[in-house]
Amino acid sequence: MKLNTLTAVLLAVGVVTCSAQAQSSRDTIQIAGSSTVLPFSSVVAEEFGNNFAQFRTPVVGSGGSSGGLRQFCQGVGANTIDIANSSRKMRPNEVEACKANGVKEIIEVKIGYDGIVFASRVDAATFATLEPKYVFLAQAAQVPQNGKMVANPYSRWSQIDASLPDQEILLAIPGSNHGTREVYEEKAVIPGCQTFAEIKAMDKDAAHTVCTAMRTDGRVVEIAGDYTETLARLQAQKDAMGVFGLSFYEANRDRIKVATMSGVEPNQDTIISGEYPVSRPLYIYVKGAHIGVIPGLQEYAQFHISDGMSGFGSVLESAGLIPLADDERAEIMQAITQKKSL
Repeated sequence: MKLNTLTAVLLAVGVVTCSAQAQSSRDTIQIAGSSTVLPFSSVVAEEFGNNFAQFRTPVVGSGGSSGGLRQFCQGVGANTIDIANSSRKMRPNEVEACKANGVKEIIEVKIGYDGIVFASRVDAATFATLEPKYVFLAQAAQVPQNGKMVANPYSRWSQIDASLPDQEILLAIPGSNHGTREVYEEKAVIPGCQTFAEIKAMDKDAAHTVCTAMRTDGRVVEIAGDYTETLARLQAQKDAMGVFGLSFYEANRDRIKVATMSGVEPNQDTIISGEYPVSRPLYIYVKGAHIGVIPGLQEYAQFHISDGMSGFGSVLESAGLIPLADDERAEIMQAITQKKSL
């Protein structure tokens, strides 16, 4: 009996040892997720490799916010990613899925802010009077008319409102895997939809269904890839309007121009002040269980939000990230240091 017990103990120790070795067998930080956060993380990864010779340069992939968070929540160990980039806040059901798979330490790190812009080719018409309600009317499957909901009859922007350009409605929006898509709906489409009396008269669930249901006649195209695919759509179709992150627009000013929203031009000042209505915070989510196992993970997270890397006058601000306020930065840095989990 004692021999059997000893054998069982030795086997258990062997399993634990193998598991620990499996976790420590990888020495490169693995990151995936938001295409909006991708260029920022790529810059940080390169600078991290240059400044921390003792660690390998992190590997950064895309896949969209939802895709990155799904990978993040698959479990703990060397075969799972260490950080998920996200252009939206993690949802409660995603936190639950993480914890059900053993990912119990989730460190939320806000890295800065971005705005969502509506852009056209530089040689296309200028949308100087765009409003959330116009965006809803352009993409909706059904629209309110004379007290009832009807199939969307609009084929040209000028039919929606005379102040808009007389050109075809061709709207390229992010696919459902993108955090940008959710913020686009929450900050533009749904508020625009809720301005109509017919929608206000509906119950909450029915209203949400109507507000988010899209026309299927080819005038709205969902882009599953990154912003370069949306840009390619604009290059191919002069009348197309695309939905981008402000940082992508800033890097491509020679090819695209932005619309105002509710009379406000999207830029760093209007987003920091809250004046521009379609803006959002950006995040990275760090797997706490991998800190101390994957070399450099905590140092990378701290470096990402350091003042020199992402503060005012930093390389990430030059790349289009809107920096955190100093007090908010200090609070988040403390959360990383203390491994504060959701």
